[in-house]
Amino acid sequence: MGSAAASPPAGSPLPSQDELKRVAAHRAVEFVEPGMTLGLGTGSTAAHALDRIGDLLRAGALPGVAGVPTSLKTELNASRAGIPLLPLGGAAGPARIHLSIDGADEVDADLNLVKGRGGSLLREKMIEGAGERFVVIVDESKLVPRLGCTGAIPVEVVPFGAPHTLGLIRKVFDGLPGFSARLRTVKKDAAEEMFVTDNGNYIVEMFFEDGVRGDLRGISDSLLRITGVVEHGMFLGMATTVVVANRDGTVTLLHKKK
Repeated sequence: MGSAAASPPAGSPLPSQDELKRVAAHRAVEFVEPGMTLGLGTGSTAAHALDRIGDLLRAGALPGVAGVPTSLKTELNASRAGIPLLPLGGAAGPARIHLSIDGADEVDADLNLVKGRGGSLLREKMIEGAGERFVVIVDESKLVPRLGCTGAIPVEVVPFGAPHTLGLIRKVFDGLPGFSARLRTVKKDAAEEMFVTDNGNYIVEMFFEDGVRGDLRGISDSLLRITGVVEHGMFLGMATTVVVANRDGTVTLLHKKK
């Protein structure tokens, strides 16, 4: 399922987490071929991929490559990097996305993901779900035994009746020890305000004491059946390859089981 690159020279200092992100991102960009339309991810790890794609475009190594951004921030960063941008579909019909590259907050042994802690989960899932391949870039700290082990699983909800929707989400996990959920807020001018996504929605953060146990797809369906829930941050069965930068500077490729 996995393959690893050679180790760096003995005695070399261990790379920082940001350097690991860059190593993984650059390895993922090796999957990009001329003429491809790319799903362009959001976040600090994906930003390294954008920079690398921009460098290769300017060098003439990736002619005809264009991207579909997963957030307003990515749209801005990709434009600065010189990557031509496309919408997700148009008058001619759905866009053909050959390859998406993005980071993840968590990756389990089956390559299921938690994404969207930055608030871009809906556009990420729309674009990455429309692609033919989805390459995920992480450092090894993102590998977990179960989703929800290291932080929140986000759920995007419409603002209208958001406290009511929050209550319905809590009912899905009623009686589960250690479960909690809250609407995400941000500080602005010393005051707490609701966090608002690029789509004008709110985010519910779900916390699990020891990760999510049980049927992930069943839990997904239960959440998506709630009126007021737009989408959640569990990306189940979507990743085709995960590029993992290890602490020692090596890179491991994990591939989806066929």
